[in-house]
Amino acid sequence: MDKLQKMISEKSVVIFSKNSCCMSHTIKTLFLDFGVNPTIYELDEINRGKEIEQALAQLGCSPTVPVVFIGGQLVGGANQVMSLHLNRSLLPMLKRVGALWL
Repeated sequence: MDKLQKMISEKSVVIFSKNSCCMSHTIKTLFLDFGVNPTIYELDEINRGKEIEQALAQLGCSPTVPVVFIGGQLVGGANQVMSLHLNRSLLPMLKRVGALWL
């Protein structure tokens, strides 16, 4: 859990993903299309990816990918991110943490 907290707090936008997950691809593409440069951890490629996935589950993330943190705060998975985007809340959130300069 300490490793997870460190990973989350080091960058303004952090995405936990898996290459095999189509929703992960969709969320990564959304942020990249905005011009955001998120830190992306591919849990199926990194060391201790299973441990990190278990820690995400302990935080209440279900499913465990994709999971997005903005400004060190858990935003949630694809449904939560898309809801924020459709409500026009996502871009202001990204601006607040300095991840977007529009």
